Amino acid sequence: MNLDPILSAPLVIQLHVAAALPALVLGPFALFRSRRDRWHRRLGYAWVVSMLALAVSGFFIPARFALVGPFGPIHLLCPLAIWGVLDGVRLIRRGDVRGHRIAMQTVWFGAVGVTGLLTLVPGRALNHVLFGETPQTAWHGSGGGARARRATRKLPLEVRRGFV
Repeated sequence: MNLDPILSAPLVIQLHVAAALPALVLGPFALFRSRRDRWHRRLGYAWVVSMLALAVSGFFIPARFALVGPFGPIHLLCPLAIWGVLDGVRLIRRGDVRGHRIAMQTVWFGAVGVTGLLTLVPGRALNHVLFGETPQTAWHGSGGGARARRATRKLPLEVRRGFV
């Protein structure tokens, strides 16, 4: 693992990666913890902040395949993530625990599944960090998007209807 592609990247990409790591790591603890106690709430607050920072910083990263100005198709995930997180917070404040759980899990699976696979596309900075000089092997070895589709079949129908 070589961190040079991230350390030499523009500041916005470094901030994006810094927000992605806690979002990736805290997600399972906050979302799939069997007890909904004080730790769930604390981890959830930290996860919400990191997801919002991740989505907002994503707007400032120019797309490789820009369609409108500096924005490309991947930028559509930014407002979806912001909306999903804020909707999840709104739902729990209304007392809708089931809706909150579905909203937050959908955002996490979308952020980790869809965007996580897109970071493995050859030529991306994180691909070079994780797989070095043979990035194509990593993408083909991961099965591209095929594994993500198979994995989502095991999710509840409500989660699959999100942006996963």
